[in-house]
Amino acid sequence: MDESIWEAARASRSWLDAANGTGQTELTCRILKLTEEAGEASAAWIGLLGQNPRKGVTHTREDVAAELADVAFTALVAIESLGLDAQTALDACAAKVRSRLTGQERP
Repeated sequence: MDESIWEAARASRSWLDAANGTGQTELTCRILKLTEEAGEASAAWIGLLGQNPRKGVTHTREDVAAELADVAFTALVAIESLGLDAQTALDACAAKVRSRLTGQERP
């Protein structure tokens, strides 16, 4: 991934730290923010499918992708807020998945 993504995640963490502090309550809110963002992605998908008869089709695939990107970025900020490096965590996750896909690790 482009270095600007990691820089943006670190900058977001710093901005939130300065505005809201770094205590356990703030960390909890940053982790819970993932649930909020996932809900928005779900709502966009429901809107794309037109599953709410009252509203009809309200979203596009691009809207869904944007909401999913919000989920991913919010997760990176939460990892940084734990005092860990988001790039290292994501690289480790990808390596785990790759090893499963190549049969090097049994689930």
